[in-house]
Amino acid sequence: MGNMTFIKEFHLLSFYAKSDYTLSTIIVFFFLYMFGILMNCLIITVIYIDDQLHSPMYLFLCKLSVLDICYTTITVPKLLYMLLSGDNTVSYIQCFTQMYFYVMVCFTENILISIMAYDRYVAICNPLHYHYILSKKNCLLFTSGTWISGCLNSFVFTIPVSKMFFCRSNNINQFFCDPKALLNISCTGTEELNIVIYLETLLFGFFPVLFTLTSYIKIIRVILQIKSKDGRKKAFSTCSSHLTLFIIYNTTGFSVYIIPPSKYSDVLDQVFTTVYTVVTPMINPLIYSLRNKDMKRALLRILGYNNVLISK
Repeated sequence: MGNMTFIKEFHLLSFYAKSDYTLSTIIVFFFLYMFGILMNCLIITVIYIDDQLHSPMYLFLCKLSVLDICYTTITVPKLLYMLLSGDNTVSYIQCFTQMYFYVMVCFTENILISIMAYDRYVAICNPLHYHYILSKKNCLLFTSGTWISGCLNSFVFTIPVSKMFFCRSNNINQFFCDPKALLNISCTGTEELNIVIYLETLLFGFFPVLFTLTSYIKIIRVILQIKSKDGRKKAFSTCSSHLTLFIIYNTTGFSVYIIPPSKYSDVLDQVFTTVYTVVTPMINPLIYSLRNKDMKRALLRILGYNNVLISK
């Protein structure tokens, strides 16, 4: 960090702060943030209270909701503060602390989504051994492993970024300390980071996605072999929510890094990053609550609408 002594702080240049509709922007982001927090807390509460949801699938879903809460809390409160106060400065330590937790949650969620795909694979393709393969002990190992690997991986990722030499500017064209935005203002030290990015993309991007796709290919093969139409529909419904989540998460995530350079790339980066870090964590609980019958039934039971369940 010795080569960074001349930089005491960064300036986050969010295009939202330059908007003529700052008040509307604050209201929208506050609503998205609070709605996402409340919905994810609702899912955690329902799963915790209802004994019928104490299964591996919903344990992983509960962990996903915790990650989604972390996702938005890492970035949105700082953005709201910037919009309200007009102060867009962030210290060197604050910037890299925020980046560390952002990268940690990002990689942890990516691994968790692939584990959730494995859960659906075992449930459909090997149902007789489901509770043996995904026992409480194994589920605890899976979930703790995702957090530990995410923490260690983020540490490995953050160190080379903190060693980069930022001589072009201390202005970050993003509403938080995004690694890609920091890379754009660096002059030296990028070689080591590029190697790390390549390895990280391979280990925590390509392999989890490939693992998830392989799981779903096998799932679809088994579903197509089911003779009963209702049986096929029921089997597919158990993994449709997760498949929808997988598509949305990876589509928005990869969009951030495949935008070609142009005069609008900075704005597009922030738009896609907003969808990735703010909107997607809000959509996730909606996908599972609206498309999952067990979640809806559990919520009705908690609210005391047992007569509705009986009539159905």
